[in-house]
Amino acid sequence: MTFHLHAVMVSEGANMCGAPVDLSFKHISSLAGNHIPLRFSTAPYDAWTEEHSSGLRPLKRNSEKKYLSCSLRLNNNNISDLHDLQKTVSHFLAEPSQLAWLDLSFNKISHIDQVLCELRDLRVLYLHGNSIYILSEVDRLGVLPHLHTITLHGNVIETNKAYRNRVISALPRLKTMDFSAVTRQERVMAKIWHHSNNRSRSSKENLQ
Repeated sequence: MTFHLHAVMVSEGANMCGAPVDLSFKHISSLAGNHIPLRFSTAPYDAWTEEHSSGLRPLKRNSEKKYLSCSLRLNNNNISDLHDLQKTVSHFLAEPSQLAWLDLSFNKISHIDQVLCELRDLRVLYLHGNSIYILSEVDRLGVLPHLHTITLHGNVIETNKAYRNRVISALPRLKTMDFSAVTRQERVMAKIWHHSNNRSRSSKENLQ
């Protein structure tokens, strides 16, 4: 997939929730408040000004100067720890509990932190281009009742033979994975893999 096509797909996904609050390409290494830049763009392709390009909808703010958006871009930074993610979301969004679209791609994230499971309204999550290496951590995201789109390619877990089966099995409401539609056949194969994996695990436990 070319960068242009990827950018268009990401932009279209964000538009479902209105224009995103854009903190991408800011060299952010920490989500603690004193490390986040105060100036950021609301335009998808311009991270350095607060002016929209022609034709893009402006982001509105409430009386507390927080943004009326349910989309947040934190991609292409140096983030490795998501511990303060909730604080960041609350700092910028007027309705933090309504965060539905989150882009954390191209950072230095190595674990699927439990904090992501607290974003109960999350529908789209981009985690591609990171350093996630424990495939079973994907299971944590199964508690998110509305999550239908995820990206995880470009992580170490992608090399696992069970990668796609495991993710589809763990996230039964998934419609799109790694910018590719989840087919009915893949759901069937993931279910077969899940049952087979459980039987194999039970057999090993019985032998111990």
